[in-house]
Amino acid sequence: MSAVLTRPPEAADAVEPSLQPGPSGPGTGPRPTPAGRIAALTAVAGRAGWKSLAVLLFLALWELGPTYLASPSTRVFLPPLHEVLAAGAKLLETGQLQNHLQASLTRSVSGFSIAVVSAVVLGLLIAWYGWLSSFLNPLLELFRNTATLALLPVFTLLLGIGEESKITIVAYAAFFPVLLNTIAGVRTVDPLLIRAARSLGLNSFRLFQKVILPSAVPTIFTGIRMAGTSSILVLIAAEMVGAKAGLGYLIVNSQMSFLIPDMYAGILTVSVLGLAVNVLLVALERHFSRWRTAVGAGN
Repeated sequence: MSAVLTRPPEAADAVEPSLQPGPSGPGTGPRPTPAGRIAALTAVAGRAGWKSLAVLLFLALWELGPTYLASPSTRVFLPPLHEVLAAGAKLLETGQLQNHLQASLTRSVSGFSIAVVSAVVLGLLIAWYGWLSSFLNPLLELFRNTATLALLPVFTLLLGIGEESKITIVAYAAFFPVLLNTIAGVRTVDPLLIRAARSLGLNSFRLFQKVILPSAVPTIFTGIRMAGTSSILVLIAAEMVGAKAGLGYLIVNSQMSFLIPDMYAGILTVSVLGLAVNVLLVALERHFSRWRTAVGAGN
C-alpha cells in the first residue's frame, strides 16, 4: 500500500506564483514602485548632500566670516565670497581669466603628457628587467629625493624664462609619481596569474598585454592622479617666479597690485582646476579598469 503525499491548496497557491516569470522575463525581480524610486533618489540625494556639507559650510563661513566676525581691516585682505565671485566674473567678462587659464593648461598638459608617457615606458622596462633596475635605481633615488622647486633656478638658468623651463619642470614633477607606481604595479602582479598565463602558452608580449598591464593599471593610475596634482601645483609656483601669463602670474600680479579679490579668484580657479583634473583622471581609471568592476559584480 503506497502513500501519496499531497500539498494543501493554500501552499500551492503560495508557491506557484513565485515560479512564474516576471513581467521582464524569468529571473527578473519585481519592478520598483514609484515610492521605491522616490526613496532611492532621496537616499542618493541625502548621501550627496552629506558629502558636500563640509564644502558648503566652508563657503558659508567664507561669506559670513569677513562680514560679521572679522574687523574692517581684516576684510580688506580677506574679502567675502561674493566679492571674489564678482571679481572672477569680471575677469571672465574681460577675457583675462580665459587667457591665463589657457596658458596654464597648455604648459601643464604638455609637461604632464611627456612625464606620463616616458615614466610608464621606463617603469615597465625597469620592473620587467632586473639588470636595468639595479643599474638605474641609485640615480633615480638621487633625483627622486630632490625637491622639484629646488631645481627651478637650474631650469630657469639653462632654459630661460620661456615655455621650455616651465614645461620641463612640470614634466620633472610629474615623472616620479608615475614611474614609482608603474614599477610597483608591475611587481605586485599575482605570480599565480603569470604562471597560469605561461602554462597556457602565452609568449612574453601577450603575457605583458593580457596579464601584466591590466593588473598594473589601478596602481599606475594612482601615480597618474598624484602626478596631475603635482604638475598643477609646481606650475603655479613656476609661473609666480617668471611668467607673463598663467594662473600663477595672475595670483602674484594681483597681490602686488593690491587687487585682493582678483587674487582670491585666481586661487579659487586653481582649486576648481585641480578638482576637475582629479575627476577626469578617476573617470579614465574606471574606464580602463572596467574588468575589475565586472569581476566584482560577478561575485
